[in-house]
Amino acid sequence: MLNERSLAVSQDCGDCPIRHRAVCARCESDELQALEEIKYYRKYEAGSHVIWSGDRMDFVGSVVSGIATLTQTMEDGRTQMVGLLLPSDFVGRPGRTTASYDVTATTDMVMCCFRRAPFEQMMTRTPHIAQRLLEMTLDELDAAREWMLVLGRKTAREKIASLLSIIARRDATLNLRGTDGPLVFDLPLTREAMADYLGLTLETVSRQISALKRDGVIVLEGKRHVTIPDMGRLMEEAGDDADGGLLV
Repeated sequence: MLNERSLAVSQDCGDCPIRHRAVCARCESDELQALEEIKYYRKYEAGSHVIWSGDRMDFVGSVVSGIATLTQTMEDGRTQMVGLLLPSDFVGRPGRTTASYDVTATTDMVMCCFRRAPFEQMMTRTPHIAQRLLEMTLDELDAAREWMLVLGRKTAREKIASLLSIIARRDATLNLRGTDGPLVFDLPLTREAMADYLGLTLETVSRQISALKRDGVIVLEGKRHVTIPDMGRLMEEAGDDADGGLLV
């Protein structure tokens, strides 16, 4: 089910900013044409729900632009943010008819959606789609394991640095840029959302961001515009080395 606050929009596949990372990244022209017949685009306003946990999912798809959160709610009403959906991330699970998490648009967001049943049929006869989806699933598993380390073992400063490095690396990849020079991006999360995701207080998040700024690890214009002068130094602050491995 799609949220009633979503709006239909149009998008040309040739101009798609996530084409090189999306589930269709390896598709041939005939496969893209088949996907064209079952796809549609939706735009969600910041703060609106894309799907509620337990709702029937008649679609799967990819985030084209914007960011969303995955949230799980316990029986007593407590909620926990369990994941972020960034551009090119896949929403939904083929073979499963209901949503496992609440998906909420944190910013204005555009999604490329595919009708679930036809998409599942395409997977069985289109190896390029099935192979790419498997790669994306394994990447998501690696990210989940990395995040277990962030939440379980890292200090508040390391948690903030880790989140900034994840967002910076994804932005660089999407824009086909390397990480050798300064990286510039707009932080897609409020400090309140960062606190929720990292299991920290708002005051701690603000204090640690200010400390990273004061120490020259990041340059901050306003609250969202971030420049990372040296990615290697940020990775060190996160407790990781420049190629993503742990510092020992």
